[in-house]
Amino acid sequence: MDLLDAHLVPAVDGVAFGLLLFVVAAGLSLAFGTAGVLNLSHGMLYAIGAYTGAELSDGTWGGLVLGLAAGTAAACVAGAGLSAATAPLARRGHLAQALLTFGLALVGGDLLIQLFGADELPVRVPEALDSSVTLLGHRYPAYRLGFIVMAVLLAAFGTWVLTRTRMGAAVRAAADDPQMLATTGHNPRAVHTGVLAAAGALAGAAGVLGAPIIGPGPGTSENVLMLSLVVVVLGGLRSLWATLAAAVAVGEVQTLGVSLVPDLAPYLLFAAMAAVLVLRSRFAEPATAHGPEDPSPDPVDRLRRHLATRLRRPSAAAGVEGAAAAPDEGGPDSGTSGAALAPREGGTDSRTWGTGPAPGEDGADTDPSGAAAAPDEGGPDSRTSGAALPPREGGTGTDPSDTPPAPRKGRGRSVFAASGRLPRGVASRQAVPLLVLLVVLIALPWLLDPYSISLAGSALALGLLAVSVTVLTGYAGLPTLGQTAPFAVGAYATANLADAGWTVGPVQIVLSALAAAVFSAVVGPAVVRARGTTVLMITLAVGELTGAVVNQLKSVTGGADGLVGFPATQALWGGEGMVVESELYTYALVVTVVAVTVTLLVLRSPAGKLLTGTRGAEARMRASGHPVGRYLLVAHICAGALAGVGGSLMVTVQQYLSPADVGFEIAAFALLAVVIGGTTSVIGALTGAGLIVTTRDWVAGSWPGHGPLLLGVLFVAAVYLLPHGLAGLRGGSGRSGPTPDGSTAPTPTLAGKVSP
Repeated sequence: MDLLDAHLVPAVDGVAFGLLLFVVAAGLSLAFGTAGVLNLSHGMLYAIGAYTGAELSDGTWGGLVLGLAAGTAAACVAGAGLSAATAPLARRGHLAQALLTFGLALVGGDLLIQLFGADELPVRVPEALDSSVTLLGHRYPAYRLGFIVMAVLLAAFGTWVLTRTRMGAAVRAAADDPQMLATTGHNPRAVHTGVLAAAGALAGAAGVLGAPIIGPGPGTSENVLMLSLVVVVLGGLRSLWATLAAAVAVGEVQTLGVSLVPDLAPYLLFAAMAAVLVLRSRFAEPATAHGPEDPSPDPVDRLRRHLATRLRRPSAAAGVEGAAAAPDEGGPDSGTSGAALAPREGGTDSRTWGTGPAPGEDGADTDPSGAAAAPDEGGPDSRTSGAALPPREGGTGTDPSDTPPAPRKGRGRSVFAASGRLPRGVASRQAVPLLVLLVVLIALPWLLDPYSISLAGSALALGLLAVSVTVLTGYAGLPTLGQTAPFAVGAYATANLADAGWTVGPVQIVLSALAAAVFSAVVGPAVVRARGTTVLMITLAVGELTGAVVNQLKSVTGGADGLVGFPATQALWGGEGMVVESELYTYALVVTVVAVTVTLLVLRSPAGKLLTGTRGAEARMRASGHPVGRYLLVAHICAGALAGVGGSLMVTVQQYLSPADVGFEIAAFALLAVVIGGTTSVIGALTGAGLIVTTRDWVAGSWPGHGPLLLGVLFVAAVYLLPHGLAGLRGGSGRSGPTPDGSTAPTPTLAGKVSP
């Protein structure tokens, strides 16, 4: 009883906080589960309501009601606008949606600060609620008890609407079978718009009512978004009551957990999130890993598709095409050669983005003959449709070199792409951008001032992080928002090595890469088993857990204060520490060139082709006896080592390290750099990183205080204007050709790039 009495108030606080998270997470769950929009701007919708309610609050009931109405309406309108913004991306998958909504969150956050100021606003509630009541012998705020009652009523009302009304039936039908909904005379697009507007209204109402609990201020939207994502992951997308239970559990961990186990509380939420996602990926998507190639349970449908495959497959004498094509999102499975893809939870294809994207998505290259072609940077088509998949040791396969280098007509492509070889002139043209970029980078110390040179060095470090994301997202098909975790491991390893007297650059690079590789090997099994959105959530949880460790392990990381004052790095043994910007930049450039060269050589090697074959035709690779899980784990470890090298460079160039340098925002920047450059372009990732650093630090310097706004505009512009990335702009002039399912897809040129 003494223990219960001591922790009664924190326990009730946890219920109130959890119910607040429930109201927010219910909207996020509704948007994702029904409208299919991964909305990373949901926290901004909460902030709209919170700021509006705080501005209109005057301590009266009228002010509270007016603020509730205005905040809910403003967030509802913003939600409807979000529906219009994401509509053009409906067939591009969740990666584009996530980046767009994150960019809109940056823009909206900057505008809110301009309107309401950067300080946290005070919130005044009616006098009757601004008091305390006696609860089992303890004084407790009356407002929080009132909020608990309102949240429970809202949960009951929402469940009744979804399960007992025609409106709820239309919403559920829009999620389960939009075609059937359309036959009843309802417009699925209008239903989706209404769902996002309702989700925005829920977030806005939660912001107004929750402002006295989580007040409007800097960082509010990010904190609310992260906690809401945890609630949605733990509660799932099928039941409001499950979401309610998960929200209360999260609230208790955030309040009661701090008083009971303060040392573990920061890790519990994201550790639970990661555990749930890993277990869910193991039991919800068995077909991708071990199941039959066709996941359809209907034998008649399987027979029909098998016959269609036999009719569409060209004869063996006409060519050797047959690698599975990535399915076109929203249409039938186009992998007619047998590379069936596992459906994600909710009945849709879990590999519609990041893992075998649809034609034209995020720079992916799709061969009209049915082979998903991921171009090799500066080299031939690395996902060869002409040659059989590379056999593992002891297996059989077709040697691409046996194909004669003579062009073949009739399918809109050349046998050069299928054989893995390119004419010498084409290879020379592909090398030109590499040489131009290298010449520009070498000339920068003579063209820029010291501050700009230091920014260029930071861009190279971020560029290596982006290249590691390219390897995972574009080649391995594992979209990641947590690659800052091995990046942080490499960065803090270098800082602590320097502080311990290990200041030789190559030693720091090797040891930091090794530490990041070991970290990636530990977390890799939890990542490589999942697919699609689940990968995004697992890597996000890993990144946030790493951030929690960084803030708590002060003896190693310095906590929120970071690390500074460690000795400068020596370029080689016996040299002096580098302190001049030009020296640091030259060192960073040399390390980057070596790391990128090694990466390109690996991606062009048979190992790289095995990796891209895994992304494009995982089921066929497994059926051929290839250990796909091992390939993906090795790719995850190597990408982690590369990110560790980038973290080491960042510390060397900046000479300080803070948690903000390895946080969620940096992970989003790295993913944006990959989208800007093209998801399979290593050089494009470096270029995208340079553009981001230029926008964030150099351009924003001429407009102080508006860096987030400029970055948000860059996010939005990149998603809309560069669907194939910068690499797609030089894709050639190929024409669209039919895929096996009858749809059209861009035709790769000889260089392996998609034509616009």
